[in-house]
Amino acid sequence: MRDYSRRQFLLASSVLVPAVLASGAVVAQATGAGVELQPYPATWLPAGIRSRFVNDVNGLRIHVLEAGYESSDRPALLLLHGFPELAYSWRRIMLPLAEAGYHVIAPDVRGYGRTTGWSADYDTDLTPFRRLNKVRDALGLVAAFGYESVAAVIGHDAGAPLAGWCALTRPDIFKSVVMMSAPFGGTSALPFDTVDDPPRSAVPAVSNVYADLANLPRPRKHYQRYYRTREANENMWHAEQGIADFIRGYYHFKSADWEGNQPHRLAGRTAQQWALMPEYYIMNLNEGMAETVAAKMPSAAEVAANVWLPDDALAVYAAEYGRTSFQGGLNGYRMGGTTLGRAEVELYSGKTIDQPSMFISGASDWGTYQSPGSFERMQERACTDMRAVHLIDGAGHWVQQEQAEVVSRLVLNFLENTS
Repeated sequence: MRDYSRRQFLLASSVLVPAVLASGAVVAQATGAGVELQPYPATWLPAGIRSRFVNDVNGLRIHVLEAGYESSDRPALLLLHGFPELAYSWRRIMLPLAEAGYHVIAPDVRGYGRTTGWSADYDTDLTPFRRLNKVRDALGLVAAFGYESVAAVIGHDAGAPLAGWCALTRPDIFKSVVMMSAPFGGTSALPFDTVDDPPRSAVPAVSNVYADLANLPRPRKHYQRYYRTREANENMWHAEQGIADFIRGYYHFKSADWEGNQPHRLAGRTAQQWALMPEYYIMNLNEGMAETVAAKMPSAAEVAANVWLPDDALAVYAAEYGRTSFQGGLNGYRMGGTTLGRAEVELYSGKTIDQPSMFISGASDWGTYQSPGSFERMQERACTDMRAVHLIDGAGHWVQQEQAEVVSRLVLNFLENTS
């Protein structure tokens, strides 16, 4: 482990362990089952952001970061993070939004951080990780805070489609939506005009794209397929380079700081086109994610120059994921590879997001194009009132952290024009 990673982990441990042990908790219990986890130490957060818990929300005790809570009657914003992130990932835009008059609510979503009531076991029942159950989590949190609606639901990475589904299913609650880094490609279509068709095969045809990836001259695999495997969590949680170095490398590799990120539209969903993307999306077949990012670690000079993820911020991620592992987040990817919840999602077949929407991504973010066609479908069909699409220079995948000032300004301009 590099020297800076040792410092980060020791810093995290020095503030985390006393805070947890003071409540009689056992740190080794990853998700806090039977453990009364405490709010973040004050030293972890900027002044004006507080850490707290909301009990009894759809079976969860939800950990929330909050800004703009000092006065009542403020319109609310709900911020939903992705993988491998936390509510903490919104820290750099929460205060600007609060200073503009909003009550900003950012939870650790199901499977992450200090939110408890979910299982981190690989063999757990994945039903609670269904897409619409996570919408129910968000809806319950809004209600718990006493709001009949929020001015906007804002999501990043895996939180972007979650925000999209919040907006699509409950437009009366979520009055507008901002999605970042992951385009919302819309709902699936039901079979149409098939009354005279013969029966379909009981076993649907399976795309050969994954087999084609494995058969490339440099054999490859899709990262989401890897995330569904039993070994993925152990590989990342106990990475040879240490968890802080792993997270540092992962964040660097997908950011604008790595000069190799030069994204563009892909011609289609083929192995040859997918293989144009960096290894964090299309991995080498025989490597885990820990080995993948170890090959692209930032230099000491690059770490020193990083203003959006300094050592003390990295220490928070290392401490939290060191305690919980990555399995809660990975269970969301695993659920996506099953048929769980498919019928309830198909209830919304053909439905669109009709309230004001906006998409923000980094100009250096391959996430915009990783699912060929989704970026275009979002603008052309899935969202009928898309006010703006912004691809921000100087940002990769972690746009709200890499370019917080620009993102805050764009969100506030959007909200001003939708109120």
